[in-house]
Amino acid sequence: MSAPLAAPPADWADPGPAQQLRLLLSRVGAMCLIELQKLRRDRSELLTRAIQPALWLLIFGETFTRIRAIPTGNTPYLDYLAPGILAQSALFIAIFYGIQIIWERDAGVLAKLLVTPTPRAALVAGKAFAAGLRALVQAVMVLILAAILGVALTSNPLKLIGMAIALVLGSAFFCCLSIVIAGLVLSRERLMGIGQAITMPLFFGSNALYPADIMPGWLKVLNHVNPLSYEVEALRGLLIGTPARLGLDFGVLIGAMAVAIGVASALLGRLAR
Repeated sequence: MSAPLAAPPADWADPGPAQQLRLLLSRVGAMCLIELQKLRRDRSELLTRAIQPALWLLIFGETFTRIRAIPTGNTPYLDYLAPGILAQSALFIAIFYGIQIIWERDAGVLAKLLVTPTPRAALVAGKAFAAGLRALVQAVMVLILAAILGVALTSNPLKLIGMAIALVLGSAFFCCLSIVIAGLVLSRERLMGIGQAITMPLFFGSNALYPADIMPGWLKVLNHVNPLSYEVEALRGLLIGTPARLGLDFGVLIGAMAVAIGVASALLGRLAR
C-alpha cells in the first residue's frame, strides 16, 4: 500500500511577502529573458522600428531647428526634441503590448499561467518590464543617432542610469495601459484601433515636441495629467540638463505604473475567460 501524499506546504496557498517578492522578481527576469531571445532572433525589427524616430529627428528636428519656430530658450530645438522622440519610440512599442496578451489567451498560454502559484501582478509586471527592456534597446539606437546629429547629451553615468529608469517606468505604464485595454475590449482588432486612436493624442498632448508654456489652456490640462509629459521632462532634465522636477516626475511615473499594474492584474481573469 502506497504511503499517503504529503500535504502541500502552507505557503503555497498563502504566500508571504518574501515569497511574493521572489515570484515577482523571477517572473520579471523570465519575461525579460524571453524578450532578449525574441530580439536576438529578429534583429530586423529593431531597425524597422528605429526608422520613425530617425525621421522625426532628421526631418522634423533639423527643419524646426533652422526656422526656429518653437521657442526653447537657449536650448537648440534638436536637443530639446531628442528626449521627446526617445519617449515617443518607447510609447509606440509599449502601447500595443496587449496584443501579446490576447495572443497568449488564444493559444491557451494565459490560462496555464493563471493556474500557477505566480501572482497575477507578477505576470503583468513581468510583461511591463519586458516592454521597458525592449524600449531600452531601441533607446540606444536613438541616442546614437542623436549624438551623431550633434545633440549635447550628458555623459554622466548616474544621469544615464536615471534616464534608463525613467524610460523603463514610462514603458511599463503604457504596457499595462495596453493590457487594461485588452482586458476591456478582448480582441486584437479593437485593441489596435484604440491604441492607434490614443497614441497621437498622448504624444501631441505632451511636452515632447513643444514647451507647455505655448500650449492652449485645454491642452495644458491634458499635459498635466499625461504621464508621458513627466517621462519627457525627466528624460530632458537628465540628458540635456534642462530644468526638471525629478522628484515629481519619478513619483508620478512610479504611482501611475503601480496603479496600472493593479488594474491590469484585476482584468487578467476577465481576459482569460
